[in-house]
Amino acid sequence: MQVALNEDQRAIRDALDALARPFEEAPMHEAPLVPASPDFARALAESGFLDVACDPDLGTATAGVVVERLARLPFAVEAATRAFFAPLLEGVSGPVCLVEGTRTPRLVRFLEPGACVIVVEEQGVSCFTAGEGQLQPEPDSLFAYPMASLLEIPEDRTALPITPSEARTRARAALAAEAAGLMAAALASVCAHLSERTQFGRKLATFQALRHRLAEAQVRTSGVYWMAMKAAATRDPADAALAAWHAQESATSTVYDFHQFLGAMGMTLEHPLHFWTYRLKALIGELGGRGASAAAAADALWG
Repeated sequence: MQVALNEDQRAIRDALDALARPFEEAPMHEAPLVPASPDFARALAESGFLDVACDPDLGTATAGVVVERLARLPFAVEAATRAFFAPLLEGVSGPVCLVEGTRTPRLVRFLEPGACVIVVEEQGVSCFTAGEGQLQPEPDSLFAYPMASLLEIPEDRTALPITPSEARTRARAALAAEAAGLMAAALASVCAHLSERTQFGRKLATFQALRHRLAEAQVRTSGVYWMAMKAAATRDPADAALAAWHAQESATSTVYDFHQFLGAMGMTLEHPLHFWTYRLKALIGELGGRGASAAAAADALWG
């Protein structure tokens, strides 16, 4: 299939680049665990980029482009679930979260009072608006996302016109697109550091052992990107499950390498690398983790 961006998608990506460019500089030295930019969040909400999937000519394929680009920012941006489920959520203006099953308590990204929570169960898909009594903020979470514990899922929820399989497919494609952007930003940050840092009289980026592992990280990052874009375009259960599995599998190995490349600096808040890698750690465990993604891919391919 043709996975290159079409003219409309390139125009949207360029416009999104222009919107995001003033917000690309990451906080340095004692950076916060969860960086946020209310100014960017407001500008993004007004721009309409998160609603591109509502246009049938753009669809979730373009939503994948938007999510991947936004994930590269140092600030935590609630985009993936909202962008991929926008056609089903008329009138929703706050953050959108997704959970599988009704187990509580559980940590949920971007959960806050007023957030729309999508609940995926075997018998159907529904949503509700979270109230203050149904959650507990977790300001000390290490995942670089705003997190809260979901304490209760009400029985009275609004049914959504989508099957559980379709919902999981959208969620997996969204996860892969977000992971692709996070990996690309983390890799760029590491490459910039290795190109500037000198040891033994040479730039670290000139050492062959590091170059080999950076090349492998680039191959993995590119693979995650293209598989995510394919899954977003086809919304095929096998494509989405494979993309999510490859994203979670690749993130597991690249996060380790990225922090090792930065040495002791990679284990502190002195460098912004954790903005992207800690979010990747959260995504590695979502939707059942690598095991569930691999099992879903095998079931979709071979039954």
